[in-house]
Amino acid sequence: DERVVDALVTDELSIGDYILSGGEPAAVVVIDALVRLLPGALGSETSAVHESFSEGLLDYPHYTRPTEFRGHRVPEILLGGHHAEIARWRKRAALRKTKHNRPDLLECDTLSDDERKWLEEE
Repeated sequence: DERVVDALVTDELSIGDYILSGGEPAAVVVIDALVRLLPGALGSETSAVHESFSEGLLDYPHYTRPTEFRGHRVPEILLGGHHAEIARWRKRAALRKTKHNRPDLLECDTLSDDERKWLEEE
């Protein structure tokens, strides 16, 4: 009822551009997002800081064992143990995924020159 909004609501927020069957799913999303910010909720103090979306990009692909599943292999770079190369691969994969699925997130000026070059090469 818009009268309740007019009389009682001080702030509104959006959880996305889609329609839900009721307010309950939206409330759960908001509660989960807030609980994640509480100390101890994630197990590690740095988990929320290092999450995929903390840099404004979608997450890079994650792989587990086995190294091959139905003919699809884990990228070799991830098996080599070279941490700098793995970090570079993850950043490029996140940029690629963001460009494909959410290009609107790339419209900001926070990308480095290397990241812009990688996107142009894709």
